[in-house]
Amino acid sequence: MNDQDAAAPVPRVSVVVFLLKGRSVLLGRRSSSVGNSTFALPGGHLEFGESFEECAIREVKEETGMEIAKTEFIKVTNNVFLDETKPCHYVTILMRAEPAGADEEPKNMEPNKCDGWEWYEWGNLPKPLFGPLDKMVNEGFKPFPP
Repeated sequence: MNDQDAAAPVPRVSVVVFLLKGRSVLLGRRSSSVGNSTFALPGGHLEFGESFEECAIREVKEETGMEIAKTEFIKVTNNVFLDETKPCHYVTILMRAEPAGADEEPKNMEPNKCDGWEWYEWGNLPKPLFGPLDKMVNEGFKPFPP
């Protein structure tokens, strides 16, 4: 391997969660280099040896303080961010879940990464949405079980 190969960017794997409560989904405004100030789902990087479900449970807990239930796989997306300050490529695993407790509400556990979490009705989502989520919504995707 030469030095040029060592510096080449590589795709990373992320897991994001459509956390549903009725017809609402949990979104937070990002404070990060990728998608800054856009509304996005909770989630993050898949760790070595971790299942998609384990990652979803861990990330939701780390970001919102919430326990989740009925975690299930929805789909995979391939996202290349060439227009960012630091271009990157993510293979994103999309999961669906519900709060474990009916009265459980999110807390902002990582204020350096998110401006706060709110429930939004699917037909009245905030703007601007994070790019990959916006694309899915515009293509007619709905996260609710059949």
